[in-house]
Parts: sequence; C-alpha cells; structure tokens
Amino acid sequence: MKLGGLAALAAALPRSASAGFEPRPAGWRHFELVTRIELPRDGAPAQVWVPVPSITESAWMQAGETGWATDAAEAGMETDPSGARFVHAVWAPGDAPAVIEVTSRAATQDRAVDLSAPGKAAPLTVEERARYTAPTTLIPTDGIVRETSDRIVAGAGSDLEKARRIYDWVVESTERNPETRGCGLGDVASMLAMGDLTGKCADLNALFVGLARAAGLPARDVYGLRVAPSAFGYKSLGAGSENVTKAQHCRADVYLEGFGWVPADPADVRKVVLEEPPKTLTLGDPEVQDVRRALFGSWEGNWIGYNFAHDVSLPGSEEPPLPFLMYPQAEVAGVLRDALDPANFVYTITVRELPA
Repeated sequence: MKLGGLAALAAALPRSASAGFEPRPAGWRHFELVTRIELPRDGAPAQVWVPVPSITESAWMQAGETGWATDAAEAGMETDPSGARFVHAVWAPGDAPAVIEVTSRAATQDRAVDLSAPGKAAPLTVEERARYTAPTTLIPTDGIVRETSDRIVAGAGSDLEKARRIYDWVVESTERNPETRGCGLGDVASMLAMGDLTGKCADLNALFVGLARAAGLPARDVYGLRVAPSAFGYKSLGAGSENVTKAQHCRADVYLEGFGWVPADPADVRKVVLEEPPKTLTLGDPEVQDVRRALFGSWEGNWIGYNFAHDVSLPGSEEPPLPFLMYPQAEVAGVLRDALDPANFVYTITVRELPA
C-alpha cells in the first residue's frame, strides 16, 4: 500500500514553524528510494555510480536492501573503504541510452542526545578516532583551520563546551548562499583564507567538522537526502514532493566522551534564516532560535543518510577522487559528467513512504 503523496502530507501538517522545533525519537519510518538514469552516449562506453543508503546506527538510521534493473553489461554493488555503498554499472560502446533504475529501502527516525549530563556511551576504537580526526583533501586540520579552531575553543572547560562553541561560531559567522551550486564543495581552508564564509550544507557543515577535528574532536560529515516534509512546519527543512532529485543534504556529527555521537547541523539554521517564510528572519527570531537550539544535539528523521565518505575514488574511473559521494555520477567515453548539469546528465530520484 502506497501512502499519500508527500505534497499532500505537507499540506495537512497541523503545526507551523512558530510551534517550535524539538525532534525526539518516536518510532521508525520506512522509505523506498528509486534513482533512474537514462544516459545518452552516442556510441561510446559509459559507467554510472549510484550512491545508496549505507549507514546503520541503532538509534536513528537503518540501511535496507538495494536492487536494480538495467541493460548494462555489468552491474554490482561496490563498497568504498569508508563503508560508502554504491551501485556501479558499465556499458560497452553502443548507440542506445544507458539505462538503470536503482531501488533502495531505509528506515529513519528523529534523533536526540541528552546533553544534560554524560552517560556511558560506547568509546570509539583507535581506528575510528584516527579516521574522524584525520584531515581530508578539502578539510585540513592545520594552518588557518587549526588557528581558527584554537581561537574559538580557547579556555573551554570540556569537549562539550568546545563543540558547542564551534557550532555557535559557525551559526553566527556564516551565511547560506543561494547561488552556490548544489550543496557546495566543503573547501574549508579556502573559505577561511578568503574570508568568504558563505555556501550551503556541504560547505558550512564541513566547516564545523574541520574546526572540530582541528580541536581534537572526532567529527564527520553525514551525506544524505531529505525524504519527507518537516513535521514541525518548516518548509525549508523538508522535502516538498515525492521528487527528491535535488533534495540532497549534508549533516554533521561530533563525538563527545560520555555522550557518544552528537548530531549538529549549523547549515540548516542558516537555511531557515534565508528561506523560511516570510524570508526576512534573523538569528533573533523565535523560529530560528528554536532550530538553533535543537540542531546541536538532535535532528529530524525526515532525511536518509547515505555515507560518511570523503575523497571517494570511483572504481573503473581515472578521474581524481570526489570530495564526497552524495549525487549519482556518470562517465561517458572516459569523461565524468557534471552531476549538477541537467543538460548533460539527467537523473531522477523519487521517494515513497512505506507502511511501518
């Protein structure tokens, strides 16, 4: 049984943004994602890589099964060393379009961490701590990133205070730029060096992650996709229809001793300021203050996480590694197509909510 369309659900929501924003776990929601690609190739060989949900975290995300239908000569599931999964399909030279449809299921729920007092969170392994404090190509942890982080956390009495200071600094120092392509690149050092602290989620939340890692706090970007409207009435914080082709969104996590992984999303605070009706909000407005307070320690389960991957090498491609894998990728005649250019690479992602 297919539930009612997301657009209808959004229209029927009883609450408005002024009613507050306080995500709390209240049961799992199940979704099915379908990514369809039909790629013209004019006789050339082609490849595609389709990211699928790869994260299973007991409190907030469960990756389900993935299947696909395609006319490709070869197709299979691949896993990046970081654990990111994607379907990789390869076509021999031919005139017909390369066609593939990937169907994935996943379950998600609202997430909240009690920050009032430390508990008994499972510690990170040595390998996990090393991975989530390491620099990446676009997120260094030395130079201007370290200098900025040191200034922000100077005198902080705990890791929790350090993380909260970094979160507040990103919220107060950045702005969402509607002209940024896609979700941005997350080139943290360049943002700080140029003094241009604008962008979208992959920029602003990567800034949070980079500053946290530079302060010695394990942190990670979480790349994913919005799949349903916000239950709290915020139009800017949810998907508006069943077509979620452009609903990609990156969130962030920081690991704090005694608390475990703590969700954070300063970029969405800035999204509310820019986009939430009447589009004249400031950080001082109640609707923004509610979101700012909640998005350090909680987030809403109307979003599916794909992976935590950085510097992703696509198997079978000679192109340089991608900064992250959140969009489908395609290559024709050995040339990577621009995933944000619909004139050269067309794909659709649709979602439906399944019965519990």
